[in-house]
Amino acid sequence: MKKWLKTIALALFGLALTVTLTACGSSSSSKSSSASSQLDLQKSGTLTIGLEGTFQPYSYRKDGKLTGFEVDLGKAVAKKLGLKAKFVPTKFDSLIAGLDVDKYDVVINDIAETSQRKQKYLFSTPYIYSKSQLAVKKNSDINKITDIKGKKVAQTTTSNNATDAKRLGATVTPTDGFQQSIDLVNQGRVAGTINSREAFYAYFKQNPKANLKLISGGSEIKTQKIGAILTKKHAKLQKQISKAIQELRKDGTLKKLSNKYFGGNVTDK
Repeated sequence: MKKWLKTIALALFGLALTVTLTACGSSSSSKSSSASSQLDLQKSGTLTIGLEGTFQPYSYRKDGKLTGFEVDLGKAVAKKLGLKAKFVPTKFDSLIAGLDVDKYDVVINDIAETSQRKQKYLFSTPYIYSKSQLAVKKNSDINKITDIKGKKVAQTTTSNNATDAKRLGATVTPTDGFQQSIDLVNQGRVAGTINSREAFYAYFKQNPKANLKLISGGSEIKTQKIGAILTKKHAKLQKQISKAIQELRKDGTLKKLSNKYFGGNVTDK
């Protein structure tokens, strides 16, 4: 009799424990689903991120696997938000437009914060403070960035670099990205190309014998704030991403990732 009662008691305890654990699991799942719903994500539990995937060291493929500074950053931000990161590689010139058609939740792709972009989109707190430089061939007669007036420079047409080049009087030759711009300079088809110091640093790290020299943008081009970009309907998500980036800066993760991919800290002012 005692043995039978003990068996019944154990069975009831097991049933109660199962119900409790199931309830806790449902509660946790419900909270996660609720958080995703409040952030208006493309997919519940997932932060969908748009980027190029072809621009080393920001985002690129190594042995077929997507990697890079902004890939690791995207994963770290998603983790802070309790989400999984999903990346959607997209050509630069259609990256921002992809936000308008809900192709992804956010773009993390070395995009500078400008007054024009801020009229329509939201930016997170910056994760890079970028200074511009001009790359020209070593035997070029260009000695300062203002010397590009009246000359051809290679740039992606919707980039801030293209805007700066036009403002300085240059004619922009459209390209698909950084590597094509560099190729045109090396081929002598354009006088130069403007880009961030960190992008050129990474290039020279891979190509130490490159026949190019760098010219500082100086006071002609302001330091750019690089942050994640979202549509204005994602104000809550913007705040959460900004908070995550601030935490990653504070705990040293931003600096660590910068040193890993750029060989120096480009995340401080």
